[in-house]
Amino acid sequence: MIDIRHLRNDPETVKALMARRSKPALVDELERALRLDARLRDITTERDTTRQRVNELSKQVGQLRKFGDDAGAEALMAESRALGDGEAALAVEFAEVEEALRAVLLSIPNLPHPDAVVGTGDHENPVRKGPVNMPQVFADWQRVPHWETGEALGILDNERAVKISGAMFTMQRGAGATLARALCQFALDSNADVFEEIRPPSLVTTATLTATGQLPKFADDAYAIERDDLWCIPTAESSLTSIHAGEILADTELPVRYMAHTSCYRREAGSAGRDTRGMLRAHEFDKVEILAVVTPDQAEEVFQDLLRRVERVIDALGLPYRVIEICTGDMGQSHHRSVDVEVYAPGCDTWLEVSSVSWFSDYQARRADIRFKRAGQKGTEFAHTLNASALAVPRVWAAILENFRLEDGTVAVPPVLHPYMRGMTVIAGA
Repeated sequence: MIDIRHLRNDPETVKALMARRSKPALVDELERALRLDARLRDITTERDTTRQRVNELSKQVGQLRKFGDDAGAEALMAESRALGDGEAALAVEFAEVEEALRAVLLSIPNLPHPDAVVGTGDHENPVRKGPVNMPQVFADWQRVPHWETGEALGILDNERAVKISGAMFTMQRGAGATLARALCQFALDSNADVFEEIRPPSLVTTATLTATGQLPKFADDAYAIERDDLWCIPTAESSLTSIHAGEILADTELPVRYMAHTSCYRREAGSAGRDTRGMLRAHEFDKVEILAVVTPDQAEEVFQDLLRRVERVIDALGLPYRVIEICTGDMGQSHHRSVDVEVYAPGCDTWLEVSSVSWFSDYQARRADIRFKRAGQKGTEFAHTLNASALAVPRVWAAILENFRLEDGTVAVPPVLHPYMRGMTVIAGA
């Protein structure tokens, strides 16, 4: 969440930054937060004044009792009781206003980075780099959708996946399953130089999803296990971010870098009939996530490093790709700055987002209470968090089947994956 003190002390600057998101209602929400914050401080002042008066009355009652003025003492005690009732009412109001302020702050998105491109929606996202690895022309046999190739080779069996689990579930078989696993292992190996591998829980608490911003706003897109107050993770970002929730790290420990291969679960509410064929959009999929917790002055360098790493993996696979800068009007709730890496799928004739590289400033760390202490300085600061999809299987898998499809209908395996494919260099069928 944003810093209420920053909003209180410099409201016009915060409003100007928020206005860059091109959603006027957000500025109204900032005004509401300011009103609630002001009321909280007024209640605190009223409560302190009341308590001071009650203490004064208590002393005066003692003096009156000492000199035998019982009537005067009773009158002051009646006043004290009335003040006590008022203090109790203030305490109730304080709790209500405090909860209302927290709810507003949880709903307000992050402030955009000053360098973020201003825009109103995804149609204004500029191409930052590319296309890279884009051939001048694609052969006709590359223009076949991956779901047709996958079914023909027997490596994609969504019909039985639907029978098992319902719509928008997928199932890879034989070489298709091997390819999915190979992609994840390749992504892990590509980042093992500085990222510690974690296998985090796939079920997390409400507090964990709230820390990363998925809750409360995106509850409809998450799978809830209500009986146990747990949620299926939509991304390993949720688990990895909260590793240090409630902790104070030394600045010498930062940056800390984690990577994880997990299954991810998303209800994809509202996506019925949109990009749901083949592997393009599913309720469950595998992904390798890379994440860093850093000091504010380390954030820019780490952001660029995450992007380089994602590009390196996609480039090594030989896929056509481009980098898109996400404008302020298209940014996610928690994002301070964000870029997407997209690959081109000739069979679908479209660009597919395969990774988002995101810098959250202290927005998530403030929600999760992740702090650090600088050596030799008093107090603590909130850390910054960043993450990226090192590789999300479904769309990369799909792009490989389309870009590397051969004239005879088989699929060439990208050379960097050969060590992970049990000797297969061409996928000729299940």
